[in-house]
Amino acid sequence: MPRFAANLSMLYPEHAFLDRFAAAAADGFAGVEYLFPYEHPAAELAARLRDHGLQQVLFNARPGQWEAGERGLACLPGREADFRTGVEDALRYAEALRCTRVHVMAGLVPPGQQRESLRPTYVANLRWAATQAQRAGVRLLLEPINPRDMPGYFLQRQDDAHALVAEIGASNVQVQMDLYHCQIVEGDLAAKIRQYLPTGRVGHLQIAGVPQRHEPDVGEVNYPYLFGVIDEVAQASDWDGWIGCEYRPAGGAAAGATSAGLAWLRRWQAGTR
Repeated sequence: MPRFAANLSMLYPEHAFLDRFAAAAADGFAGVEYLFPYEHPAAELAARLRDHGLQQVLFNARPGQWEAGERGLACLPGREADFRTGVEDALRYAEALRCTRVHVMAGLVPPGQQRESLRPTYVANLRWAATQAQRAGVRLLLEPINPRDMPGYFLQRQDDAHALVAEIGASNVQVQMDLYHCQIVEGDLAAKIRQYLPTGRVGHLQIAGVPQRHEPDVGEVNYPYLFGVIDEVAQASDWDGWIGCEYRPAGGAAAGATSAGLAWLRRWQAGTR
């Protein structure tokens, strides 16, 4: 059965961030993910994980100046030093949190530049980062993100992500396959799961309803069917990843909205789908 992780950047918005660990554990999650840990000391986050019996399964390396609109540095010529500092910081947090997956955001294509002209910088940066991460026992993940939510993002398609993983040539660089982004850009989700999951190049999955990014039982995607496909393929290929629940509760920050919205998960776990 797929393992589901609560994305604490989006779920439980009625709670302060550090209180979301307890809320996720109370709802039966065994794993958590989130965007960035850096506003909190690693020791504090590790204590929350330990106190609530949770596993940290994913977080992002520093993306540059997020508030100024930066969405990663990996593809940006001239920002190599900042990129390396961010990766080193992420690996320190990964060690403290016992987290073996770090998402490295690619960045936005600068105005007037072509995506292909940035590819050598991206590949060189990821090769350097992969070497550092390998020493720490960490896998680096590359995520295609749809251009509607993040216009101009360097990496948008699954086939391009897999081609980049092959070009980078490091065993600890994998694809973060977000089915929400994939549906918006490409669709054909079941076929893509069957195509890519057995390759060993997919390190993590994420889900959300399409198009509004609410619970996965709201919208155009038949997630119970896809969970069955994932389960089938995972058993046949020994895929051992997690599925991150990276969606915004339809009930917003109302008390108990996230927990009430988890009816889809309870149905799946009970086999009543």
